[in-house]
Amino acid sequence: MLTTPAPEAGPTGAPAPSVAGGSTPAPLRLALMSCAHTHAASYAGLLEARADVDLVVADPDGFGDVPAARVVASYEEAWEAWSDGPDAIVVTSANAHHRDLVLEAARRGVHVLCEKPLATTVPDAEAMVAACREAGVVLMTAFPVHFSPAVEALRAAVADGTLGEVIGLTGTNNGKLPEGRDWFTDVDLAGGGAMVDHTVHLAEILESMFGQPATVRAVTNRILHADRAGEGAETGGLVTLTYDTGIVATIDCSWSQPDSAPTWGGLTLQAVGTGGQLQIDAFAQHVGGPGQWLPYGADLDALLLEAFLGAVRAGEAVEPSGEVGLRTVRVVAAAKESVRTGQPVALADV
Repeated sequence: MLTTPAPEAGPTGAPAPSVAGGSTPAPLRLALMSCAHTHAASYAGLLEARADVDLVVADPDGFGDVPAARVVASYEEAWEAWSDGPDAIVVTSANAHHRDLVLEAARRGVHVLCEKPLATTVPDAEAMVAACREAGVVLMTAFPVHFSPAVEALRAAVADGTLGEVIGLTGTNNGKLPEGRDWFTDVDLAGGGAMVDHTVHLAEILESMFGQPATVRAVTNRILHADRAGEGAETGGLVTLTYDTGIVATIDCSWSQPDSAPTWGGLTLQAVGTGGQLQIDAFAQHVGGPGQWLPYGADLDALLLEAFLGAVRAGEAVEPSGEVGLRTVRVVAAAKESVRTGQPVALADV
């Protein structure tokens, strides 16, 4: 069973409310803002099961498929579900709506976990990070794979020199074309297609080991699923990151899983160094026969939420922070510019 870290603080650093007659913190008042993202159902199920969370789900788009005892039809009803408002929100709306929800949370002094990508533009992401910093509230970006044991093993191998000097990395984050949530392929709502959707996870992992790249080069296409993707939304892409140290990393960020695949997709990363190589598969643990995929092992969504709730009680963000979310938005913005110009783009210019 998940446990809440010991430090107890309210949304702006004040002591968290306690249950009358005891020292146990009262449940955190948490609103899940929108059911638009595919992760919303997982987050809601995990949060609903926790005794230390009082959950309200806002479903303004009427998806109706997210499990929760208290579902309201508008954001305003979620903000007003408690007389003093929520302690924290989880933003799972379409990407283009992240900015307004996060800025409103900052205005109200409410902590935020925001789905990735943090925003559809660099200026929006900058505004979100600045507003939360000025308000003194936690802003974290929803990168569940940050908590993968396989990813942590790779970080450790790089940090302790097991691989020698790392020369290059090859990453894949491939999935099915999202169905049932058509906004994912609407450029206005999503900010782009597969490159926007799938680059940021690996960009965050790479940054945690090597920092920011110096240049970004990207190419995209619409060879796959062109008849089902929104106008202008790329369905295949390859992003190349080059670092000042000479390391080169590639990210295959395509919606290339067939509809018949037993699972949504996956994430892999191979690092090659002068002393060896290591390949990880963040979602490899599963059992099943043909057409079946039954995962086991660490629940990465649960680990992400545990970290966020601990940060809320402590009043201090932990990684993956809003700042790292902003930096991955810069990588995507550089990749978009590279696609437009056909040239490498210096991250410092974005």
